[in-house]
Order: sequence, then structure tokens, then C-alpha cells
Amino acid sequence: MERLFHHYEGVPDARLYAPFLLARVLEDGDSSDCAALLSRLGEDTARRWLASRGGRQLSRRSRRYWSRILRVEASAAHPLAEEIWPL
Repeated sequence: MERLFHHYEGVPDARLYAPFLLARVLEDGDSSDCAALLSRLGEDTARRWLASRGGRQLSRRSRRYWSRILRVEASAAHPLAEEIWPL
């Protein structure tokens, strides 16, 4: 997971920066990155984040994938998201 945060000194504290970490890892992480973060934060935290903020912080493809994996509907995307982020 450290490769996703190369411009930081180590990975930011998961408890303090959960929304930032979830957005970065669920969008750009590989399976081991996602498993490590979900084991630290718990799937319930990821579900709450996806339902409240995930729609605005994930691509359409990632939003759909994580909605199915976590079994929760993602929050709505920003109205202009499709224009600037077509995937």
C-alpha cells in the first residue's frame, strides 16, 4: 500500500484519514492493498463511507464494483462527474 502514498512519509494513520485512504486505495489499489485497508478499518466503515461519500470520490467503474463487493449502494456522483471522469 505504501506505493500509493509515495509522496508521504509512510501510509497515513487509517483511523485519522479513513476517507482519504478509502478513496485512494479503493480506486487505485490492488487486491492486497484493499484487503489490508479493509482489515484495518473494517467493512462496515467502508460501507458507510461508500454510502455517504464514495459516489463523489470514485470513478463510475470503481463505484459499481465496490457497491457490489460491499453490498451497499454508493452515494450519488457529482452531476458533472461523467463529463470529467468518463470511466
